[in-house]
Amino acid sequence: MKNLYDRCLDFSEEKIDSIRYYADYISKEAERLKFNKGNVLSLRLKGISEDLSNNYEKAIEYYLQSLQAARLIHAPEYELAALSDLAIAYFAIREPEKAKEFYLQCARLSEADGKIPSLINMYNNLAVIYTQLKQYDSSHLLLQKAVQLGKPLERRGLISLSSTYNNLGNLYFKEKKYDEALPYFRQNLIKHTRDSDLNGLWVARLNLADLYIEKRLFDSAGKYAASAMELAQRLESKSKEADTYSIFAKLAEYRGNYKEAYQYIKKWYSLDTAILHSDTYKTIAALQERFHASEREAENKLLQERIEKETIRTRELTLVAAALGIIGILVAIGFVIKRNANRRLQATNDLIIQQNEKLSELNYEKNSLISIVSHDLNTPFATIQIWGQVFENEADRLTPEQQKALKRILQAGEYGERLIRQILDVERADIGNHKMQLEKFDLRAFAEEMIDNFKPMANRKNIQLHAEVTGKKLFILSDRYLVSRICENLLSNAIKYTPHGRQVWMSIHDEQDTVVIKVRDEGVGIEKEELPFLFSKYSKISSRPTDGETSNGLGLSIVKRIVEEINGRISCESEPGKGSVFTVTLRK
Repeated sequence: MKNLYDRCLDFSEEKIDSIRYYADYISKEAERLKFNKGNVLSLRLKGISEDLSNNYEKAIEYYLQSLQAARLIHAPEYELAALSDLAIAYFAIREPEKAKEFYLQCARLSEADGKIPSLINMYNNLAVIYTQLKQYDSSHLLLQKAVQLGKPLERRGLISLSSTYNNLGNLYFKEKKYDEALPYFRQNLIKHTRDSDLNGLWVARLNLADLYIEKRLFDSAGKYAASAMELAQRLESKSKEADTYSIFAKLAEYRGNYKEAYQYIKKWYSLDTAILHSDTYKTIAALQERFHASEREAENKLLQERIEKETIRTRELTLVAAALGIIGILVAIGFVIKRNANRRLQATNDLIIQQNEKLSELNYEKNSLISIVSHDLNTPFATIQIWGQVFENEADRLTPEQQKALKRILQAGEYGERLIRQILDVERADIGNHKMQLEKFDLRAFAEEMIDNFKPMANRKNIQLHAEVTGKKLFILSDRYLVSRICENLLSNAIKYTPHGRQVWMSIHDEQDTVVIKVRDEGVGIEKEELPFLFSKYSKISSRPTDGETSNGLGLSIVKRIVEEINGRISCESEPGKGSVFTVTLRK
């Protein structure tokens, strides 16, 4: 069965039915032979078959089941495979943060295992995610590690570093260092041509087409794009065809053929939405909810047991009251007991009402999330961004008024996408699902990085940013990503609510076993009676941003939940017209 499983891993998209058949076969035979790994192998093959069919929601469901089964039998090699599958699937549906979470788990397992090929693969995968997230320094570091580890094995012909070289090319491409990227793409083209690797050859040709577009070598770009499309059709891969159409659209746009670009965009869109339809995100969100819902189910069962016990007790007391009523000489005592029984009955009814209200509230939030997280909502903003970028490339031909209007269009599209992400932050409670990544980092360097990131935003309002950190070095052991999100939200709010020409400070100091982070501004301030509701979800206060910026009432509720997630505290002191001070206290 293991040999059969290994053979199925090499099957292409044309053999999806065979993968499903053998997955069922392995499941049945494993049960008959008491082979404890059979369930893991079967579930993974089912996930792969759905993945190859672009049914990502079903693929993720099977991969999650495979991960649980692997952990149940303590099989780290299959746990690693399931984590990697999940990361790839989430990357395919454009969820890079979720993909990074699973790849980091893979990297820890690979480092513990010590197998160099596996570790190189994890470094490559993580580098792709960091490149997607525009964290280029981290991506360079990981790819350098992969090359250092892999070079000796590559010289001996034991492994190939073509994926690493392709990732290096893509990284330089993202950094707009096209001359540095070109040798890596050409090297992979030669290798995949020599090895007759059609999938790798398609990637190499598409990369070269994209690069030559940026270098304005349109004839070369067209040649490689056409050969990439021919390969995509030979491979019968709709996803590859969709990606190739997007390159054709880009080429037409750069040549100024906007009508042709529009036709390619329509072809890309029709294929892309067929691959990842609108129900995918909703189904995956529901899947994640089911996967992590055991604790809430236990709470509901406990509450139901309490209701049943109260009902039984109420019935018993009612019977006692009836019996005492029959005995005329104890009427007074029976009346008291009956009244107490009624009170308990009312308490039970109140408890039931509370539970129904709670379930109704949860159901409302679920329905709100489902109505928001749909392809129909994402598509208009994506279209705005695509066409905005088309016009932005020709901005020098526009009048100042048209350029100003174009800028507003791009800002509106970006704000819409950001608003969707913020709503998902709150409603899906992904902060609670975030896997804590503890690391020791220098808060002085961290504060300077935060200030540098927000200088462009502050400069637009002529606001001076200051970083104040006590001591030469101040370290904290915490999750750097979550601490960054806290500070980003607070700094963004401080700049929004501070008038032109004022100042904003970010100060960090230690107090015994804690670190205190303060963000102070000279902004409009907050009314005293509104402070208790400041960190509530969707809260709206009377204070308004000073330059017409938008505020949806989600930011501070997210900050509070993140602070609580890492066992911290947050408070605010403010006075109208004199600014605000937000104080976050974290354990070292």
